Amino acid sequence: MAIVSTAGVGYPRIGENREWKKLLEEFWGGKREEDSFRKEIRELRIRRLLRQKKSGVAWVPSGDFTLYDSVLDHVAAFDLVPERFRYLGKPDSLAVYFAMARGIEGAPACEMTKWFDTNYHYLVPELAGNPQPNLVFNPWLEAFNEAKHDAGLLTRPVIIGPYTLTRLAKGVSSAKFAEVVRAFVPVYIAVLEQLAAAGAEWIQIDEPSLVTDVPQEHLALLAEIYGTLKSTNPNLKLQLQTYFGAVEHPEAIFSLPVDAIGLDLVRGKDGNLNAIRTQGWPTGKKLGAGVVDGRGIWRVDPDHALSLLAELVTLVSADQLIVQPSCSLLHSPVSVNSEVSGDPVVRGSLAFADEKLEEIVALGEALEAQANGVGKGGELSPRLAVNREALAALRSHPARHRAAAQGTSEDHIAERAPFSVRHGLQQARFNLPLLPTTTIGSLPQTADIRKARLEWRRGKLDHADYRKLLEERTELWIRRQEEWGIDVLVHGEFERTDMVEHFAHLLDGYHFTTNGWVQSYGSRCVKPPVIYGDVMDRGAMTLEDTVYAQSLTDRPVKGMLTGPITMLAWSFYRDDISRKEIADQIARALDAEVLRLEAAGIGMIQVDEPALREIAPLKRREWPEYLEWSVNAFRRSVAGVRDETQIHTHMCYCDYHEIIDAVEAMDADVISLETSRSHGSLIHALEKQPYANGIGLGVYDIHSPVVPETETMLAVIRDSLAVVPADRMWVNPDCGLKTRGEPETIEALKRMAQAARQARAELT
Repeated sequence: MAIVSTAGVGYPRIGENREWKKLLEEFWGGKREEDSFRKEIRELRIRRLLRQKKSGVAWVPSGDFTLYDSVLDHVAAFDLVPERFRYLGKPDSLAVYFAMARGIEGAPACEMTKWFDTNYHYLVPELAGNPQPNLVFNPWLEAFNEAKHDAGLLTRPVIIGPYTLTRLAKGVSSAKFAEVVRAFVPVYIAVLEQLAAAGAEWIQIDEPSLVTDVPQEHLALLAEIYGTLKSTNPNLKLQLQTYFGAVEHPEAIFSLPVDAIGLDLVRGKDGNLNAIRTQGWPTGKKLGAGVVDGRGIWRVDPDHALSLLAELVTLVSADQLIVQPSCSLLHSPVSVNSEVSGDPVVRGSLAFADEKLEEIVALGEALEAQANGVGKGGELSPRLAVNREALAALRSHPARHRAAAQGTSEDHIAERAPFSVRHGLQQARFNLPLLPTTTIGSLPQTADIRKARLEWRRGKLDHADYRKLLEERTELWIRRQEEWGIDVLVHGEFERTDMVEHFAHLLDGYHFTTNGWVQSYGSRCVKPPVIYGDVMDRGAMTLEDTVYAQSLTDRPVKGMLTGPITMLAWSFYRDDISRKEIADQIARALDAEVLRLEAAGIGMIQVDEPALREIAPLKRREWPEYLEWSVNAFRRSVAGVRDETQIHTHMCYCDYHEIIDAVEAMDADVISLETSRSHGSLIHALEKQPYANGIGLGVYDIHSPVVPETETMLAVIRDSLAVVPADRMWVNPDCGLKTRGEPETIEALKRMAQAARQARAELT
């Protein structure tokens, strides 16, 4: 009988070839009936379970699969559907579920924001008033039974805990917080009772909020609710799972009445390990040792991981250890099986979800052998020996030792004139009307553009023919923007696959996967590039496309770049140097392109930083250091520009109001923000602390297929004018338009321009 146990805590939903995405979009597009959709999704779930079973981990999770978002699953199951959607049907109907996610005419979608400090987005529960959770169906029971009967697996169901679910919701005041959490307890008891009756032995309850700033007064509440959950189901074993950092108040958390606690020993290694060392581990309680990075893509370092596990054995004992990932593998691609191109040293160093499960099993076996006195000093199993060799080759890679990329982290950043001076110079140069209109950058990418780009990359389309197609599409959209009365134009970014990947292809230090897709939100999947070496500029990146677009019009055309923090955050990055050092390298490379654009006569340059808030530390006490280096990286990326050059930036789906001071320190001339799903909270924030420079508050939600009426957009502009002076306010959509269809984009931008004209008329 094995002493050391192994487990997964979550697995990607999308399928090895993004089958999940394709099924969703076929259903949404009316190309697949509901019965067929549900049947194919069920088959995908079964294949997903069997892949995990094949790895050999002792415990496979269930209930972590979702049709859109796990938080949204809880909203539907607990009868918390907002009133505006209830007329569509029962909470478990697909019509209600997808309406909450995507919105419908007259009912805007639920707010979407980032899941802690990841690039995954969740749907925010709406718990204003007096929420009355009620279990109307049990998707965790359905998933458990499906795994048991159709895959032959006794799984460990995964559910988001009541504390985290309430912390992530909107509309819950601090005064009512404990009351709302307690209201969830009977619902959780019902879920657990039904799972226990079906034969579940362990339940994983995810409480990642425990690694954030947990108020002291919440500790008694946590003890109370977990005491109730455990006492109601004494024979059911509960694992409290944390991730993304070290837990706050470890003494109180370790003493909670649960049977196991999962800790992140990658991102939260120092804090969690020190807590175990100093206060000991509770007798009889298992430790889920998250020693394999669930968010990264590198092979686990076997020497480091086994050394850590060996120490834990002295603190916890082998029979109390569960070797597992640091967090759900949702944030990792599925498998390296398709990775056949690129630098072989880098490629050989990669491990995705399937490989990480294999690593967990190999680490468990090695620890088991040591516990039984079988292992020899320094000797690794073949599976782990391959890791050691691959990582040694990566560490010595010449791309990690380029002196020219190092620079100095304290490079001088020249100060620009105050905004009031720059604003005057820029207005004299561009002569823009009140409430100037623009878009965020990307325009719809139709199938023919995507096909042409793929054929060009594969050498099947001549470069001249590809350039001709891009120029034709750019001219078409320049003329359309002029026709509708858009004031500041964009070239459309038709040459770009992704706002990060495109630039990564034009810089040194990046590797590109063949099939390294991960979910961002809904069916939206991204394929992050891999920063493996020192990042360096190697020549013009956007100059040709931007200068061509500007040659077609007398109106200003924005140069479009992705900022250093977003380039970092939306990539898989190396772990041998700090994030600050990587961001500084990227910033220097981007600055070279900014100065090229300026020298070519491009007067407006947008450097997007939607990820700046996203990767802020989960503990507020760590914010000042992070915000200082991240803001400096942005400023370094535009260092040296003239005062009459207008610098724009963009942020979306983040709690902007929490970092107003840092955003002001970035000192961009214009910032555009997503506000359609969080308009009220942002307006309230700007009432308390006005923003000093130019600002555009998104007037419609581009992630919804619904095109708002002109009057709806005009109402947003009017609300915004209550907190933003008219001479500093811009009108724009929430985000880029790449994923939207042409007809809806055309209609939306026409209405947006019309709304701006009506607002100007009202002002004058």
